[in-house]
Amino acid sequence: MSTVRRWALKRRVYYGTGFLTVVVLIFALVYRVYFYAPGNCFDTMANQDERGVDCGGVCVRICATDAIMPRIIWAESFEIIEGQYNAVAYVENSNQVAATPELAYTLELFNGTELVAQRQGKTVLPPNSVSPIFEGRIDTNGKKITKTTLTLEPPGLWLPATIGREQFEVSNVNLTGADTRPRLDATIKNIELTPAEQVEVVATLFNDAGKPIMASQTFIDYLAERSSKEIVFTWPNSIAKTVRSCVIPTDVAVTIDLSGSMNNDGDNPPQPITDARAAAKSFVSELKQNDQSAVITYATGATTVATLSKNHLDTATLVGNLTIDPKEETGYTNTSAALRQAATELASQRHNGDARRVLVLLTDGLPTATDGTLDPVAEAQTAAKDIAASGVDVYAIGLGKNVNFEFISSLASDKANAFYAPSAGDLDAIYQKITSSLCESGTSRIEVIAKTPTNFTPLEGN
Repeated sequence: MSTVRRWALKRRVYYGTGFLTVVVLIFALVYRVYFYAPGNCFDTMANQDERGVDCGGVCVRICATDAIMPRIIWAESFEIIEGQYNAVAYVENSNQVAATPELAYTLELFNGTELVAQRQGKTVLPPNSVSPIFEGRIDTNGKKITKTTLTLEPPGLWLPATIGREQFEVSNVNLTGADTRPRLDATIKNIELTPAEQVEVVATLFNDAGKPIMASQTFIDYLAERSSKEIVFTWPNSIAKTVRSCVIPTDVAVTIDLSGSMNNDGDNPPQPITDARAAAKSFVSELKQNDQSAVITYATGATTVATLSKNHLDTATLVGNLTIDPKEETGYTNTSAALRQAATELASQRHNGDARRVLVLLTDGLPTATDGTLDPVAEAQTAAKDIAASGVDVYAIGLGKNVNFEFISSLASDKANAFYAPSAGDLDAIYQKITSSLCESGTSRIEVIAKTPTNFTPLEGN
């Protein structure tokens, strides 16, 4: 091949290569400008320095494999009015930094094995803390709830949140109006230099055994940095019977049978009235400073011999001096009148709205007198049922070997509140049991926990 032809071929190759290079560069520039997207933390691909798909490494999102799953501590439901419940669960997040703003959950309420109600939702789970999940005013169509369960979905989004539950301090917790208008007041302080928005606050009351017994919820729209706010939790009905803490005082009506049969054991002094007086006197004497006591006696009729008072010494002395009216030796036993007389005193202006109401009835037999019906037993049972429904704890003590304990149990507001004393000597131990049940010896507690969705590191800008 001649030198001229070889040079022409090379020139064509050079020109062709140059043209292709220019075309590739133009296409590359167009692709770069109009079609190319650099790797990021939202493209569902692990195409940069990431530990997983769009998580870890340069991405703010924390990989699920690097986070410890939440742990359910407990779930309970509390009846606030008949057929309506508040449900609460405690969930632990043991991750020091990883938290989720979207924890999906399902709360289920059961009566036995029957699913009565279900609530689903999403909540915030702060890091390194135990946080409550709250669902309120759940209608159960009048059915009682015996079991509550919580199911959590695996969090789909884990984010860093260095500020957790410790952002908030709670102080000045004060429970008032436990029997009339239950109200819990507290002061919450944001101790951080960042404000908090949409703050959810849940208050849970525990008994001395650590079992949750009541809860309520409130919200704060905005809590500025280093600022405090007064918060209030309320309940629609009395919680005095539920909260057995000694912090809540007791108003007790001691109701004593002074019918003629209380002298029937003979002896000098007469029995069983003498031992019955002594046991009741000791019971009144051991009431606490903020408790109140009243005394009602009954036979053919009922009489309030001491109205509600904190002066337990005077009341105890009065109990110790009680005697049976001689005319009652052939009289009757009007149990329904005694119950209603005691309930009237417990509902009087002398009742302390912060106190639980308790009625302790002592009798040695079936009622034999009525206030108008033909069945004194049924009348007494109806009166006791009505009183218990009004929020009063009714305790009933049957004295004597021949007492009808089925009747005694029908008067008590709870099976555990019915007692059998074969002899007057057994009364001291029974009154001691009642004293112990009124006020738990351990220290109950109130937990107020706040959480906010504003502490998470934002995803924008990754």
